[in-house]
Amino acid sequence: MDEGQTSGPSNGVNQNTRDSSRSIPPASVRAALDRVLHSQGFRASRRSQDFLRYVVERTLEGQADTLKERTIGIDVFGRLSGYDPSDDATVRVKAGEVRKRLGLYYATEGHTDEVRIEMPAGTYVPEFTRGEPRLIAGDPKPVLVTKPRRSRWLVPLALVMLAVIGIAAWLKLRTPTTVVDEFWAPVLRGSAPVLLSAAYVPVYGVDPKMSPEKPTRFEDFVLLTDQFVGGGDLMAMSRLSGLLTRLHRPYRVKTGGDVSFQDLRTAPAVLIGYSYTRWREISKELRFFIDAESRPRMVTDNGKPTQWSLPNLPADRRTNEDYAIVTRVFHPDTQAMLVEVVGIMQYGTEAAADLITSPDLLSEALHDAPKGWQNKNLQLVLHVKVISGTPASPKLVASHFW
Repeated sequence: MDEGQTSGPSNGVNQNTRDSSRSIPPASVRAALDRVLHSQGFRASRRSQDFLRYVVERTLEGQADTLKERTIGIDVFGRLSGYDPSDDATVRVKAGEVRKRLGLYYATEGHTDEVRIEMPAGTYVPEFTRGEPRLIAGDPKPVLVTKPRRSRWLVPLALVMLAVIGIAAWLKLRTPTTVVDEFWAPVLRGSAPVLLSAAYVPVYGVDPKMSPEKPTRFEDFVLLTDQFVGGGDLMAMSRLSGLLTRLHRPYRVKTGGDVSFQDLRTAPAVLIGYSYTRWREISKELRFFIDAESRPRMVTDNGKPTQWSLPNLPADRRTNEDYAIVTRVFHPDTQAMLVEVVGIMQYGTEAAADLITSPDLLSEALHDAPKGWQNKNLQLVLHVKVISGTPASPKLVASHFW
């Protein structure tokens, strides 16, 4: 199989990636890389460290075009030169794990880092962005919001400033709009900050009054309804906040229990992993709906059972597949734009967020969408394979536009 035809994410390097890499000094990127590699999430995985170090260094050396699945398999994981990536998913799985570890790092330890390293879904080429701290409502800690660097030499020259503004406007008109821009355009109209809301997942914990030995009675457990967020939901939050940061759009982060109906009426909202919250009632009347109370758990179609279910869901919830729904709708109850990103399990939620932040994945999903879909309400039903605890690229199984 030719190297350029290997399966997995596309490895093309676009001009924006090149420009982004050039705008930040390599020394600053390497310092950011060192902080990431010494973080708690990466210290525990030598392979993740090797993978990230390799793709960053190749990009800094101007060899981003060589970052293909086969090359990484040979150089990083010691595969033989004749190995077939379609039979060995090591590189794809590890890339997904690295993306997850990066997301967790920048959501926790690295939330104030000046330079960020990201590896968008659908490519093995990292992107380097520069940010500055900004406070988010309800969170005393600053998060990074990417802002363009301004040249201090242009300030005193009014004529040059006008020329630069004119050129920038011209370039903006010439820049092709991606399908991701088209998807989010109805949501981002106006200037109100976007609300990002992640739901709490109910978890049973052992009563702290109990002795350390293994509990045996139902009474030994306590239902914790407002303390834990699923890992996939957190990854989805990271993907979506990263997108809004790149678009220079302000946003607020709230957990499910803190979101009021008034919040949903005053600004566009993105609800993440809402199946277990009171906000599930908002979507119950839509065509596609995740019924988390049914057994097996499934996506329903106008209230009727479908084959999009998880009949063999194990007790530890480590399933090898999942289903998810992406909804974008002007909701009649809230009179505001609402986006819902939800899987039956956390894997589907993470994969759905990947879809609506990746031009390649979203283009594939909307390939047969009706004309004018950009301004219609829509629902997408996705099927997701899960490999070693990491969701693969989602596949569209049904859609509805109105």
